[in-house]
Amino acid sequence: MKHIIILGDGMADHAIDRLGGKTPLQYADTPYMNFLAKQGKTGMLNTIPDGFLPGSEVANTAILGYDLNKVYEGRGPLEAASIGYEMQPNDMAIRCNIIELANGRIKNHHGGHLTTEEGNLLIKFLDKELGNDQVKFITGIQYRHLLIIKNGNKHITCAPPHDHPNEEWKPLLIKPEEGYTEYNSDRMTPQATADLLNDLIIKSQSLLANHPFNRQRTEKANSIWPWSGGYRPSMSTLMQLYPDIKSGSVISAVDLIRGIGHYAGLDIIKVPGATGLANTNYEGKVSAAIEALKKQDFVFLHIEASDEAGHDGDLDLKLQTIRYLDARIVKPVYEAVSEWEEPVCIALLPDHPTPVEIRTHVKEPVPFAIWHRGIQPDKVTTYDEKSCTRGEYGLLSLQQFMETFMKIK
Repeated sequence: MKHIIILGDGMADHAIDRLGGKTPLQYADTPYMNFLAKQGKTGMLNTIPDGFLPGSEVANTAILGYDLNKVYEGRGPLEAASIGYEMQPNDMAIRCNIIELANGRIKNHHGGHLTTEEGNLLIKFLDKELGNDQVKFITGIQYRHLLIIKNGNKHITCAPPHDHPNEEWKPLLIKPEEGYTEYNSDRMTPQATADLLNDLIIKSQSLLANHPFNRQRTEKANSIWPWSGGYRPSMSTLMQLYPDIKSGSVISAVDLIRGIGHYAGLDIIKVPGATGLANTNYEGKVSAAIEALKKQDFVFLHIEASDEAGHDGDLDLKLQTIRYLDARIVKPVYEAVSEWEEPVCIALLPDHPTPVEIRTHVKEPVPFAIWHRGIQPDKVTTYDEKSCTRGEYGLLSLQQFMETFMKIK
């Protein structure tokens, strides 16, 4: 049995008055998601451990079967792996968004949806102006970049910018972690690390405000925002955790997900035209997934678009991304693998809800559906946050999902 996970990032949501009290998953036309639910088995999944914020790095790592209390080091190190930066023992890698500030508030977390080329222009400029032997800016994808602090201390408190839309930015500046009192002579103190990062934020604002790129744009990419830092993680591969997986691949437009795949021992497939937005190359990602699954045992197919729509508070766009996932991902994957002689098990789920009316991640269970040829269906007939609560799998937590999924042989 081969296995493929189709993950619609941030796809789950809340009931919305404008949709007659339905969630986007309930409202959107999703015949193939509903087919997997009706012909398969369903349930709900807690993806966020106690004590963790509902970030995609946490949820996706848990979905793949890892104990976050043992392996979590933040987004920075995962994105460093995806970018190809080999972390040194004294490095702290921290995610570095380019965001837009307006009237003293965080207007958005993406600087007006920068392209990778635009982001690269600004990051190289900042590295030239602010980089040194201790500080290095590294280009990632679009607005998502990387900042390396030599001897930096990860015990700091940062505010993910997508969790604080329209909030004043100054109270959200980086602080040392409360209650952390250990001393490590090999690293800066948490206070010194926070001071350095806050100084970089302030300096970036004057530099970016005067950059020619911003002078010609209505939307401004006018500040960096570092968050979710850590050291080099130590993770077993999926092949070590689940011996039935001999080889596998991850397909995503997002550095974070690629980084998780890297440490999990998966091949990273980069699809031309994969943007992480609603205009991504759906057909290219499906083709890559099917070709990988012909040769390998496991594929993790990640689609980011619904999460970005949720963060932007764009209901129409979120509905479109859900319809696209159904028609342009779930349908062609199902139609292809259902004809194969070797059976394939498909799992469909989000990593967390990103409700459009809140515009940030929330820590709530998400619906999942599992289908393979010959499975005995439960009584659920539609795929959504309410229906799947009646599913035969019940409520699973964290690693239980992957353990359940990989037991299907």
